[in-house]
Amino acid sequence: MALEFTTSYLKDSLAVFRYYKSLSEKAMVQVADEQLVAVLDEESNSIALIVKHMAGNMKSRWIDFLTSDGEKPGRQRDLEFADPPATREALMAMWAEGWGCLFNALEPLSVADLERAVTIRGEAHSVMQAINRQVAHYSYHCGQIVLLAKHLNHSGWKTLTVPRGQSEEYNRRVQRGEASQR
Repeated sequence: MALEFTTSYLKDSLAVFRYYKSLSEKAMVQVADEQLVAVLDEESNSIALIVKHMAGNMKSRWIDFLTSDGEKPGRQRDLEFADPPATREALMAMWAEGWGCLFNALEPLSVADLERAVTIRGEAHSVMQAINRQVAHYSYHCGQIVLLAKHLNHSGWKTLTVPRGQSEEYNRRVQRGEASQR
């Protein structure tokens, strides 16, 4: 993804969300269906459960974002970590629905909206704080997805960013405008 210089917080936040969404998707396509539900140990979550949790969080946080608490009364967070979707298609539909909620909530916002107050679990946040909270949360889980996918498909892994041992060449390509900085 090419870095676009901007001083717009909203534009940059959306770009960061899209970047982490894309990284996760590029990682998930590199694993077999059965690897989506694989766990490293009994305390770990599978890629599928991380996706299910993220989708549940996104629906809770972003539906009626400006008008209702970000922790919806009907959300059952603990169930997000059990019973992964049965198929890759169902998992990816859940993933797309969650991200759709986020983009539908954020894309229409204006700069003036950043100072508005929203609540998450009854605690007041500025819209900017709520966005930052979710950027941190989702990038954390996207990193877990990438790590698990890379671990599970280690022998067939195709790097998502700068390949190991190629940083200098990559930097030269960036300087020539031939590669993305993000």
